[in-house]
Amino acid sequence: MYQPDLGLKVAELRQLKGLTQEELAERCEVSARTVQRIESGEVDPRAYTLRCLGRELEFDFEGRAAGNESIWLVVLHLSSIFCLVIVPLLIWSWKKSQSQSIESQARKALNFQITMALVLLTGAFILMIVPAALIFLGHGSGLGEPGSHLSFMMVLATVVGPIPMILVALFCTFQGVINAVRALADRPVHYPLSIPFVR
Repeated sequence: MYQPDLGLKVAELRQLKGLTQEELAERCEVSARTVQRIESGEVDPRAYTLRCLGRELEFDFEGRAAGNESIWLVVLHLSSIFCLVIVPLLIWSWKKSQSQSIESQARKALNFQITMALVLLTGAFILMIVPAALIFLGHGSGLGEPGSHLSFMMVLATVVGPIPMILVALFCTFQGVINAVRALADRPVHYPLSIPFVR
């Protein structure tokens, strides 16, 4: 949980417990001004203070923050399955100031997905151009007739052409799943073959 939501939650729970800011500050061994600044969203509490607030208010602030971050990281990495560049872009722009982990991993996923999207678009373009060029070359020359060399090339381009794109899609799926598992296990993520567009 991050500011300003954290501060609002602290104030809400403190009031439900019937505590004043001064009483909560005394129990957590911090100044009343610190509690005021946390509740108003001016500062993020230190880890020790956050644990103490959680203990006194009977609320797991740290667990909720980590759980929330895990959800974002899984969505981020699994979006690689579909090369949805917009998903890591939105998560990165929205959450980069709230979590260093999300900022770093979203940047890596974004670079990977932009690279793979460019590869897939290039493959689709080639897949459309090659058969069209073969048809154009064979038009009027009789080379496009069934049984001719050009006819065989057209069938080959149509059948074999999608295979590299399918392999790229499988590679994206593998990388998305592997990095989602790494993120959940709090291990470093790695996206090979990605161009660092976003630094």
